Amino acid sequence: MKPVYFSVLLILITSFSMAQTLPFSQIPEAPKEITAANSLMRMIQGLGFRYYWATEGLREEDLDYRPTVEAASSLETLQHLHILCKTIAETFQNKPSIRPAVRTSKSLDVLRSETLNNLATAAQILSEIKLEADAVQIVFERDGVQTKFPIWNLINGPISDALYHTGQVVSFRRTTGNPIAKGVNVFLGTKTN
Repeated sequence: MKPVYFSVLLILITSFSMAQTLPFSQIPEAPKEITAANSLMRMIQGLGFRYYWATEGLREEDLDYRPTVEAASSLETLQHLHILCKTIAETFQNKPSIRPAVRTSKSLDVLRSETLNNLATAAQILSEIKLEADAVQIVFERDGVQTKFPIWNLINGPISDALYHTGQVVSFRRTTGNPIAKGVNVFLGTKTN
């Protein structure tokens, strides 16, 4: 019987520590200077904050919810968000995004962690570079052939799409009776108790 208690305790401690280490439970302090890189970094931080709270405390019934038979479920939406945020990180790491992208079957905890950490990676890189529009490109690779697009496509593509779908998750969870936590202030980038 003792090994069972130990296993449960270990799972709880691991879950608690994983939740404590995820980025974007609040938005970091704003940079002092307005630059292209800082502006993009702040967009990504805002996305990370919204995603963090949109996905915090999701239940199985929230993940299964879909507004119509034809629509994506919340889980499928989170899998799509995972791909979008991976593309955002790959862009700033100068890595191509391999297409077709494959939706992952990872658990919610892993999806959240990887998605938030991809956004944190992109934001960290942006905090350390001087950005010139021609220097950064979004690159898709399909069957060994690369197609390159200017950074502007990253803004109106994956970043905007990720914000859009994060809002869907918020709406879906409200529909299932599990709204985001009280005290989340997306304007200030904070949560009060």
